[in-house]
Amino acid sequence: MATPGGEQPHSPRPSLWPVGFALGIACILVGLVVNWWVVAVGGAIAMVFGLLWARDATRDYREPVEVAPETREPQPAAAGASEPEPESVGAERYPRNKFLELSTLGLGAAIGGIVTLPIAGFAVIPGFIDQEQDDVDLGPLANFPEGQFVIATFMLKPDEGEVSRRTVYVRNNGLLDGQPSFTLISSRCVHLGCPVQPNGLIQDRNAKDVQTRAAPVKLIPVQSVVGFGCPCHGGQYNTEGNRTAGPPVRSLDRYEYAIRNGRLVLLSSYSVGNVEGTGKDAMIKKYPITGPGEHVDGPEAWLYPIQPSQVSS
Repeated sequence: MATPGGEQPHSPRPSLWPVGFALGIACILVGLVVNWWVVAVGGAIAMVFGLLWARDATRDYREPVEVAPETREPQPAAAGASEPEPESVGAERYPRNKFLELSTLGLGAAIGGIVTLPIAGFAVIPGFIDQEQDDVDLGPLANFPEGQFVIATFMLKPDEGEVSRRTVYVRNNGLLDGQPSFTLISSRCVHLGCPVQPNGLIQDRNAKDVQTRAAPVKLIPVQSVVGFGCPCHGGQYNTEGNRTAGPPVRSLDRYEYAIRNGRLVLLSSYSVGNVEGTGKDAMIKKYPITGPGEHVDGPEAWLYPIQPSQVSS
């Protein structure tokens, strides 16, 4: 099919700009789950390649069109007839069908954005806000006898109720450089997240509730702890949280802590690759908090280069 001016239609020139634009969109979608910095990088890539793509696609319409003058064989004029005016010759620089096509696509994109962005915002944004853990007061240091594990259950976010209840295993290691030393081990199994149990005698009769400003904390002493076990899939850990048997891929997570006005305060959690030594002499390989089943060190950790935001468990 011929175009005006007798030219044959031709396919657009091959271009890599659409590939770069698609990569930018992919980065944006990944960033919505992982991190806002990835969204920003993806948006910048998509914008740059999108502009280059649009510029390349409209090049034929922006370049000046050269029109060769029309030549005709002279015709003898009829007697008494006036010579007709020559027709003006011009080129259509922006066809109407192209304008309608781009307008339709633009309008559809605008409507899609108006409908999609609010839904995506309500679905995605809550996962990125208010992810910081509040400090948790576990009570006076006197509630934690030296060398003995105590089960402490508390509400991570009291305003959310029981759904935010967490458990930590606390051991008083005595003094280190004149300051109290504690081991605080998370109850979340690092295989699939099941709650691990202490392998020892749990003294439920000696449990007590400690009143704090935020919410009560329940403390249950445990005697003769020889490690921790997962009742779901048989994972086993020693008293420092190191894996000793079963499917877990690393040591149990731990919590940081602070001593304020003679009270033990629970801070944020972190993941552990391995613990060398015991008690106050332990050497801990710390990593940012990581999900169950994920390695934090060694070649396997390369499979998990970016960790999404997580609240402490």
